[in-house]
Amino acid sequence: MTTKMFNDFFDLFFPRTCRCCGSTLLSSENQVCINCLLHLSLTNFVDLVNNPVEKIFWGRCKIEAATALFYFRKKGNIQKILHEIKYKSNIKLAHQMGNLLGIDLKKSNRFADVDIIIPVPLHPKKMRKRGYNQSEEIAKGMVEYFPKVINTSCLVRKVDNKTQTRKGRIERWNNVADIFSVVDPEPLKGKHILLVDDVLTTGSTLEACASKLIALEGVRVSVATLSSVVE
Repeated sequence: MTTKMFNDFFDLFFPRTCRCCGSTLLSSENQVCINCLLHLSLTNFVDLVNNPVEKIFWGRCKIEAATALFYFRKKGNIQKILHEIKYKSNIKLAHQMGNLLGIDLKKSNRFADVDIIIPVPLHPKKMRKRGYNQSEEIAKGMVEYFPKVINTSCLVRKVDNKTQTRKGRIERWNNVADIFSVVDPEPLKGKHILLVDDVLTTGSTLEACASKLIALEGVRVSVATLSSVVE
């Protein structure tokens, strides 16, 4: 009761606002108001075999299952959320969105035998500059509802490549083709690994990660992203 009274008093002078629309949040709301959450476009891909996210990897690398929770819309709420997470150090929002992705994955038997979650790694230089990896923070939120082991040490980004923004598919692939490396393969052998990222565009980054992991003995790879541009 004391904590609630303090929070209510604090909110009078420093009201919490929705990261999408700017409206004042209710005490039961966190980071994003219910109205904006309801206007996020769900893909419903999690139980759909051969969904559009899986098709993007056809002929490129063998993916067991793939899904994205939301459709990415330019200037839409999911873009605002990703901007908050990636560029404004909003780790709490990353965890909240990870919760939603974890709840979605838990509904599907297609991801039930996942052993390890690997967030797409950042280069150490970028990690030091930003202070966190947004994909790792999303994964931390996921495991509250989708309890799996998170591994951030076995797969590393060895090249600090240029941004993927405004690049086409071929340019994106050339930009990431050999920037990842497995430095400790033993904990991964024979495992079903779930790669996690914030957004899927052409799939080049995830393909580059998956190709290194699939080369290991007995490894299977699936993919889950918070959002996707493919429909």
